[in-house]
Amino acid sequence: MNDRELFEAGDVDFPRFQVGAPPQHLITTLLGDYWISRPEQLPSAALVRLAEEFGVSAVAARAALSRLTRRELLVSSKAGRRTYYRLTDRAAAVLQEGRQRIMSFGLEPGAWDGRWVMAAFSISEEQRDLRHALRARLRWLGFAPLYDGLWVSPRADADGAAAVLTELEIPMATVFRAEALDLAGMRAPQEAWDFDQLRRTYEGFAAQYAPLLERVRRGVVGASEALVARTGIMDTWRTFPNHDPDLPAELLPADWPRAAARDLFVEIYDTLGPLAEFRVKQIVAAFDPALAELVAHHRTSSILALT
Repeated sequence: MNDRELFEAGDVDFPRFQVGAPPQHLITTLLGDYWISRPEQLPSAALVRLAEEFGVSAVAARAALSRLTRRELLVSSKAGRRTYYRLTDRAAAVLQEGRQRIMSFGLEPGAWDGRWVMAAFSISEEQRDLRHALRARLRWLGFAPLYDGLWVSPRADADGAAAVLTELEIPMATVFRAEALDLAGMRAPQEAWDFDQLRRTYEGFAAQYAPLLERVRRGVVGASEALVARTGIMDTWRTFPNHDPDLPAELLPADWPRAAARDLFVEIYDTLGPLAEFRVKQIVAAFDPALAELVAHHRTSSILALT
């Protein structure tokens, strides 16, 4: 799958799934799911073994741990010949924030006041890296390009957009709120999103995971499969906020499939949580039984309660 970004926030350089290294992305996802708030460190051997559950080689997993440490996403220490790791405090905080947004995505939004947040900017073609960074950050905030240098959102935080433009030192930029006029021949702001493609994406998600949901309901998913499947559906669901900023109902076509897709995600993710946790505990216990007892999964509701 394309465009698999964990998320980009501030000065925390999380790995992009498609162009960075999948093992790095996988390790941060697993730590976020089962070790997010723990100050203790896990043995590197346990993390390597966890990655092997997903088909990642031991060599690739160890290389990923080293790179994540260099990127200051992990803190490492040594005790004898063993190396231990945990998330840095900053990485854990950003992961926590991202998880709350991902889990709240698709809930019934509140009333919309009909006003749009707009971010206008100009960046030269020579500054392609800067353009990419800005676009990624704006998408994460819920914007989409109405035109190349004019990005719009019905719900984004204007202050957040301004902070991104300031942080990236975009010299020619402004953020403002406005109401769109319904004029013949003029492009409506919601046309920044491809509703047909979004519908196909939601329907494809439902079709992909419906067989798994049926097996989950019958209770025929084992612990190892539960861990892999739960991580997989989270990794897929997390991409939706980059393409659909919880658009207000007033802007959506009839029979919009987002709510059904969310219900499917939540049921699978929450139901597989205890089994996935059990598998993580099994793996960690082989290296440190005491640490294994600290492994914990989190339900969607508990993550949202932290908001």
